[in-house]
Parts: sequence; structure tokens; C-alpha cells
Amino acid sequence: MRVVLTGGIATGKSHALARFAVHGVPTSDADRWAHEAAAPGGPAWQDLRDRFGPAVFDAEGRVDRRRLGDVVFADDAARADLNAIVHPRVRAAITNWFTGLERHPGHRFGIVAIPLFFESARAESFDRVIVTACGHPAQVARVVARGFSRDEAERRIAAQWPTAEKTRRADCVIRTDGTLADTDRQVDAIHRALAALSAA
Repeated sequence: MRVVLTGGIATGKSHALARFAVHGVPTSDADRWAHEAAAPGGPAWQDLRDRFGPAVFDAEGRVDRRRLGDVVFADDAARADLNAIVHPRVRAAITNWFTGLERHPGHRFGIVAIPLFFESARAESFDRVIVTACGHPAQVARVVARGFSRDEAERRIAAQWPTAEKTRRADCVIRTDGTLADTDRQVDAIHRALAALSAA
């Protein structure tokens, strides 16, 4: 089974993914694949350099994610160009990852975190979609805690689909407004359900 974990920025995806890994579930993260694609020598690096110029790179030639974010969250066309460069490479990496899992019969399902799953057109199919969600005030506060201004936080949240629409389309929802223990209990319950489903 191919399972995707998604949700808005700062809604607890990383914690939920780590909790699934505690149960021995193979996990991956689209952000990691995106970082590798954009790294010096990576398959997206030159295209990013050609499109956005040296201003969004540091002295070592690495993408400065904060500078690039300032550009793409202020310009819809720039954000679309970024996605067009990076997303195909990420999708190919995810497909290869799942194909590798299929060679190991002990793994009945794997979970990949894809932050922009709903926002990006994709040809792949997934058996289940899990969404992490929290209230808007909590989400803004978490983004601000990462070092962004409130306006920057609001722009980043507004650039993604509304949480209500994501939860409407989800097979499972993990509410992260409460304690980490509350989140863990929800993840554990979903893990049990997926394990039973994949065994069947």
C-alpha cells in the first residue's frame, strides 16, 4: 500500500511521520528529495540557478531557502516555476522509493510525506491519504516560532489549500491542536488500521 501524509505548513507532519517510523513503517519525505534535487550537483540545481539567479544562493552555491521563499511567496508565477522545476524530480524519487519497497515482502505499506500533495497535479495514485491539521491560530503561531513575521506566516499559509478542504478529502485526519501524546494516540490508531487493512 502506498500512503501519503500531507497537511499545511506547521501542522505536525514531521512529528506524525516520525511516530509512524517508531512502529517500523518505512517512511520518506518529499522535502528531503527536494533538498537533494536542489543541492549543488543535483538534477534541479542548474535550472533553479537559471530561473532565479545567484541572489537566492549562498556563497557555497546552496539554495538559500529563506531568500527563495521570499521570492516565490510574493509571486505566484515564480512559485509555479519553482514547482515545475523541482516537483518532477521529487515525484520520480518517490516512485523509485516505493518500487524499492515492493521488493521487500515484509513491508506491507510505506508512508511518504508530501506537503503540497493536493496543490500539485500528479499522475501517481495512493491507496490512502492522511492529513495533519490544527486550528489557524496555532498554525500561525508555529510558523512565527520558526522565525517568520506574522505577515510572512499568513502568506505561506494562504499559498496552500485551506485545511478544511484538505481534511474533507482525507481518508484519515490527525488533529495536532492538543498535546504530543494526543497526536501520538491518533497516529497509533491509524497505524493499527493501516496494518490491518494491508494484511487483508
